[in-house]
Amino acid sequence: MKKEINRYLELGKINTLRVDRDTTPGLYLMAADGNDVLLPGQYATDDMIENALVDVFLYTDSEDRLVATTNKPLAMLDDFALLEVKDVAPFGAFMEWGLPKDLLVPNMFQKAPFVVGEKRYIQVVYDERTHRLVGTEKLGDFFDRNVKGLSPNKEVEIVVISKTPLGFKCIVNSKYEGLIYHNEIFEDVKLGDKRTAFVKTVRKDGNIDLALRKPGTKKDGSSSNKVYALLKQNKGIMPYNYKSDAQLIKQVFGLSKKDFKRSLTKLQDEGKIEVKETGIYLKG
Repeated sequence: MKKEINRYLELGKINTLRVDRDTTPGLYLMAADGNDVLLPGQYATDDMIENALVDVFLYTDSEDRLVATTNKPLAMLDDFALLEVKDVAPFGAFMEWGLPKDLLVPNMFQKAPFVVGEKRYIQVVYDERTHRLVGTEKLGDFFDRNVKGLSPNKEVEIVVISKTPLGFKCIVNSKYEGLIYHNEIFEDVKLGDKRTAFVKTVRKDGNIDLALRKPGTKKDGSSSNKVYALLKQNKGIMPYNYKSDAQLIKQVFGLSKKDFKRSLTKLQDEGKIEVKETGIYLKG
């Protein structure tokens, strides 16, 4: 497919531009409307000759000048990404996003103070005050509160974006806000995870309560298989039983206390294990 040159320069996006002239600092690339932008010499290659079309990402440099790069950032305008905090300053935090100039998340766009080395899920947005690309954690304006086509048990695609006292907040089907409650999670969940979930409830405020497994489904088979497999991996002995702490069961087996007890009973009925005060023992 033949490339088409951009009509105008677009900040925060991949632009297809024409090589107009070669200068000491680098190549000047031009859009169809006649405006141009510098591609620093470090990104120039031998095939970037006059009138060649080049795909570049546009952002602003440390002096707020529009500049081009052949590097692709981890997130472009309106995209979401899990980014690492590289540095903090009195006015905001700087995120590593794959470009020479780090992405600033101003204090006003943070939900809580950032710490160097941690990762935060942010959206890249255009700041009309400074005319720059910045990051934001505050996604309230992004979410569509008029939920359509979703009902209980409906399968959805989610991205885990933050951890709250209640649970993990998610983006649902790229447009809605959802929550998985901590007391209903029995597996590892991390920020940035992309997975399938199920709608439990669509609330009046437009938020969605989610479940990682379809409500009403029984997992006796898979749960008991998990317990049996872990028991075999641990030489047939594990120091747990019906009285074991629920949080400990969740950490070790990734199961709720109810599913764990049900699995023990199933495995005992099948003659595969014996449960004693001292633990679970593989039979045979």
